Amino acid sequence: MRPGPILAAAALTVLAAACGQSPEKAGSAAAPAPKLTDAEKQAILAAYPAPYNTADLANGKAKFALCQSCHTVTEGGANMTGPNLHGVFGQPAASKAGYRYSDALKATGFIWDATHLDNWLDKPQTYVPGTKMSFAGVHDPKDRADLIAYVMVETGYRAQ
Repeated sequence: MRPGPILAAAALTVLAAACGQSPEKAGSAAAPAPKLTDAEKQAILAAYPAPYNTADLANGKAKFALCQSCHTVTEGGANMTGPNLHGVFGQPAASKAGYRYSDALKATGFIWDATHLDNWLDKPQTYVPGTKMSFAGVHDPKDRADLIAYVMVETGYRAQ
Protein backbone atom coordinates (compact mmCIF):
# COMPACT_ATOMS: atom_id res chain seq x y z
CA MET A 1 0.00 0.00 0.00
CA ARG A 2 1.33 3.42 -0.95
CA PRO A 3 1.39 5.96 1.91
CA GLY A 4 1.16 9.03 -0.40
CA PRO A 5 -2.65 9.17 -0.82
CA ILE A 6 -3.20 8.35 2.84
CA LEU A 7 -0.82 11.09 3.97
CA ALA A 8 -2.43 13.57 1.58
CA ALA A 9 -5.90 12.76 2.93
CA ALA A 10 -4.64 13.08 6.50
CA ALA A 11 -3.02 16.44 5.73
CA LEU A 12 -6.23 17.70 4.12
CA THR A 13 -8.20 16.62 7.20
CA VAL A 14 -5.78 18.43 9.53
CA LEU A 15 -5.82 21.60 7.41
CA ALA A 16 -9.60 21.53 7.15
CA ALA A 17 -9.95 21.12 10.90
CA ALA A 18 -7.61 24.06 11.46
CA CYS A 19 -9.83 26.20 9.23
CA GLY A 20 -13.02 24.98 10.87
CA GLN A 21 -14.28 23.19 7.76
CA SER A 22 -15.08 19.58 7.14
CA PRO A 23 -12.64 17.75 4.83
CA GLU A 24 -15.39 17.45 2.22
CA LYS A 25 -15.91 21.24 2.07
CA ALA A 26 -12.19 22.03 2.27
CA GLY A 27 -11.47 20.34 -1.03
CA SER A 28 -14.27 22.06 -2.94
CA ALA A 29 -14.35 25.76 -3.74
CA ALA A 30 -17.54 27.69 -4.34
CA ALA A 31 -18.32 27.95 -8.02
CA PRO A 32 -17.32 31.38 -9.32
CA ALA A 33 -19.95 33.47 -11.07
CA PRO A 34 -19.92 32.80 -14.79
CA LYS A 35 -17.79 35.27 -16.69
CA LEU A 36 -19.49 37.46 -19.23
CA THR A 37 -18.48 37.08 -22.84
CA ASP A 38 -17.27 40.12 -24.76
CA ALA A 39 -20.56 40.12 -26.68
CA GLU A 40 -22.54 40.13 -23.41
CA LYS A 41 -20.42 42.98 -22.08
CA GLN A 42 -21.00 44.99 -25.26
CA ALA A 43 -24.77 44.41 -25.03
CA ILE A 44 -24.78 45.61 -21.42
CA LEU A 45 -22.65 48.61 -22.38
CA ALA A 46 -25.00 49.54 -25.25
CA ALA A 47 -27.87 49.95 -22.75
CA TYR A 48 -25.97 52.55 -20.70
CA PRO A 49 -26.52 56.28 -21.20
CA ALA A 50 -23.98 58.33 -23.18
CA PRO A 51 -21.01 58.57 -22.94
CA TYR A 52 -20.75 55.16 -21.25
CA ASN A 53 -22.58 53.30 -24.03
CA THR A 54 -19.67 53.94 -26.41
CA ALA A 55 -16.87 53.50 -23.91
CA ASP A 56 -13.72 51.52 -24.63
CA LEU A 57 -13.84 48.66 -22.12
CA ALA A 58 -10.25 47.63 -22.87
CA ASN A 59 -9.06 51.13 -21.95
CA GLY A 60 -11.33 51.08 -18.89
CA LYS A 61 -9.78 47.81 -17.79
CA ALA A 62 -6.30 49.27 -18.31
CA LYS A 63 -7.24 52.31 -16.21
CA PHE A 64 -8.70 50.04 -13.53
CA ALA A 65 -5.17 48.75 -13.04
CA LEU A 66 -4.66 52.00 -11.09
CA CYS A 67 -7.48 50.92 -8.74
CA GLN A 68 -6.96 47.19 -8.32
CA SER A 69 -4.26 47.46 -5.70
CA CYS A 70 -6.99 48.80 -3.37
CA HIS A 71 -10.31 47.58 -4.82
CA THR A 72 -11.92 44.39 -6.09
CA VAL A 73 -14.98 44.29 -8.37
CA THR A 74 -16.10 40.68 -8.16
CA GLU A 75 -19.23 39.62 -6.31
CA GLY A 76 -18.19 38.58 -2.82
CA GLY A 77 -14.70 40.01 -3.39
CA ALA A 78 -12.64 41.14 -0.46
CA ASN A 79 -12.46 44.62 0.96
CA MET A 80 -8.86 45.70 0.72
CA THR A 81 -7.41 49.14 1.41
CA GLY A 82 -10.61 50.27 -0.30
CA PRO A 83 -13.96 48.51 -0.32
CA ASN A 84 -15.08 45.90 -2.81
CA LEU A 85 -17.00 47.77 -5.52
CA HIS A 86 -19.42 45.06 -6.64
CA GLY A 87 -22.95 46.44 -6.52
CA VAL A 88 -21.80 49.97 -5.68
CA PHE A 89 -24.01 51.76 -8.22
CA GLY A 90 -27.28 52.84 -6.66
CA GLN A 91 -25.94 52.42 -3.13
CA PRO A 92 -25.43 55.21 -0.59
CA ALA A 93 -21.82 56.33 -0.22
CA ALA A 94 -20.00 54.67 2.67
CA SER A 95 -22.55 51.87 3.04
CA LYS A 96 -20.61 48.69 2.20
CA ALA A 97 -20.83 46.41 5.25
CA GLY A 98 -17.53 45.43 6.78
CA TYR A 99 -15.55 48.45 5.58
CA ARG A 100 -14.52 51.45 7.70
CA TYR A 101 -15.12 54.67 5.79
CA SER A 102 -13.91 58.17 6.54
CA ASP A 103 -16.32 60.46 8.35
CA ALA A 104 -16.10 62.79 5.34
CA LEU A 105 -17.46 60.16 2.94
CA LYS A 106 -20.12 59.07 5.45
CA ALA A 107 -21.33 62.68 5.64
CA THR A 108 -21.85 63.12 1.88
CA GLY A 109 -25.24 61.46 1.78
CA PHE A 110 -25.05 60.82 -1.95
CA ILE A 111 -25.95 57.70 -3.89
CA TRP A 112 -23.20 56.30 -6.11
CA ASP A 113 -23.97 56.93 -9.76
CA ALA A 114 -21.84 57.70 -12.80
CA THR A 115 -21.85 61.45 -12.14
CA HIS A 116 -20.64 61.11 -8.55
CA LEU A 117 -18.06 58.54 -9.56
CA ASP A 118 -16.84 60.79 -12.38
CA ASN A 119 -16.31 63.70 -9.98
CA TRP A 120 -14.77 61.40 -7.38
CA LEU A 121 -12.31 59.83 -9.82
CA ASP A 122 -11.20 63.20 -11.16
CA LYS A 123 -10.01 64.49 -7.78
CA PRO A 124 -11.18 62.49 -4.74
CA GLN A 125 -9.57 64.81 -2.18
CA THR A 126 -11.22 67.87 -3.76
CA TYR A 127 -14.61 66.23 -4.30
CA VAL A 128 -14.82 64.95 -0.71
CA PRO A 129 -12.33 66.86 1.45
CA GLY A 130 -11.19 64.66 4.30
CA THR A 131 -11.62 61.36 2.47
CA LYS A 132 -9.04 58.74 3.34
CA MET A 133 -8.68 57.77 -0.34
CA SER A 134 -5.20 58.92 -1.29
CA PHE A 135 -5.60 58.57 -5.06
CA ALA A 136 -4.37 61.40 -7.28
CA GLY A 137 -7.22 60.90 -9.75
CA VAL A 138 -7.82 60.20 -13.43
CA HIS A 139 -7.97 63.61 -15.05
CA ASP A 140 -8.70 62.75 -18.69
CA PRO A 141 -12.51 62.74 -19.19
CA LYS A 142 -12.39 59.96 -21.82
CA ASP A 143 -10.28 57.75 -19.57
CA ARG A 144 -12.71 58.35 -16.70
CA ALA A 145 -15.71 57.49 -18.89
CA ASP A 146 -14.00 54.29 -20.04
CA LEU A 147 -13.07 53.41 -16.45
CA ILE A 148 -16.58 54.10 -15.15
CA ALA A 149 -18.14 51.99 -17.92
CA TYR A 150 -15.72 49.16 -17.12
CA VAL A 151 -16.61 49.36 -13.40
CA MET A 152 -20.33 49.44 -14.26
CA VAL A 153 -20.06 46.27 -16.32
CA GLU A 154 -17.76 44.44 -13.92
CA THR A 155 -19.71 45.31 -10.77
CA GLY A 156 -23.07 44.08 -12.04
CA TYR A 157 -24.71 47.40 -12.90
CA ARG A 158 -27.53 47.08 -15.40
CA ALA A 159 -29.28 50.10 -16.92
CA GLN A 160 -32.87 50.52 -15.79
